Amino acid sequence: MGLFGRKKSSVGLDIGSGFVKLIEVDHSGDQPEVTRVAIRPLMADAIVEGEVMDPGLVADTIRGLLEDSGIDGRAVVTAIGGHDVIVKKISMDRMTEEDAREVIRWEAEQHVPFDIQSVELDFQILDPQGTGSEMSVLLVAAKRDLVESKLSLLRDSELEARVIDVDSFALHNALERNHPEAMKGIVALVNVGHEMTNVNILEEGVPILTRDIAFGTRRLREDLQREQGLAAEEADAVLAGRQSIDGLDRYVDGAADEVSVGVERAAAFLMAQQAGEGLGRVFLSGGGALVNGFPEALAERMGVEITVVNPFERVPMSVDAPFEVDVLETAPMLLLPLGLALRSP
Repeated sequence: MGLFGRKKSSVGLDIGSGFVKLIEVDHSGDQPEVTRVAIRPLMADAIVEGEVMDPGLVADTIRGLLEDSGIDGRAVVTAIGGHDVIVKKISMDRMTEEDAREVIRWEAEQHVPFDIQSVELDFQILDPQGTGSEMSVLLVAAKRDLVESKLSLLRDSELEARVIDVDSFALHNALERNHPEAMKGIVALVNVGHEMTNVNILEEGVPILTRDIAFGTRRLREDLQREQGLAAEEADAVLAGRQSIDGLDRYVDGAADEVSVGVERAAAFLMAQQAGEGLGRVFLSGGGALVNGFPEALAERMGVEITVVNPFERVPMSVDAPFEVDVLETAPMLLLPLGLALRSP
């Protein structure tokens, strides 16, 4: 018996500040196959800067989304992220994973800027077959309150977490599946969301660091509303290219400047360590990738190739599955829930 009935399926649930997004992936065949995709907008300010301001409203939205999607199972894969999650590559004396688990809390005290008693820790040895005296370890620390808040929201939504992932890892997994070329050299995966932009710097496919930039498409929409006198729906239409106004370039260029500075700062220390090797390419996802002219403006500002991510480039979609949204039009927004759903049950 599979997790969601007879099929061996996983449901990835991305609870963002602007939208709740859901993808179901069937793992029973030779390769994962997308069987459901659904998106539902959240009321304004229901979630602000990652903090759930109205748990009841968010839980109602999640329950409604699952009911409308026809998903019977209660177990989902979801994620946490933001400033209360630290992902960092560190060096440790070489030892077995079992021994490392015994000392990781002490090691984390040297690298995590939180009270170590208030965090949940995990790690992965990046070079388990190495022979040197030291090994590279990817350390992950999340404030316990953040994890407990996500679990509480799921309970309110009548769900349970099969896995709680980290946003940047789920994004990375979906990128690797669909764009294997991103696993070579030094690249950045930039996910421009509703309120925050997540930057994930990869070296030969290994996450080196993650950073969050306090910028999202909400800022662009609010600027258009305030300065151009547009309603929220009109501003969204302008950003999507369905409606035009004079001077949109100024807003888009400003957004590209802010994101590019954040990416360059995040990668600065790595550039210094690579003997002149710089950032070779940027893979762009999230709602920002759908803003009219933004990928082009970011490419011009950064002077590197920008590739808009397609989460379904190498992950097929079931031909008879009911999709509530135009998957091709919204594809860059769906990288995170796909990465979550790719976790096999």
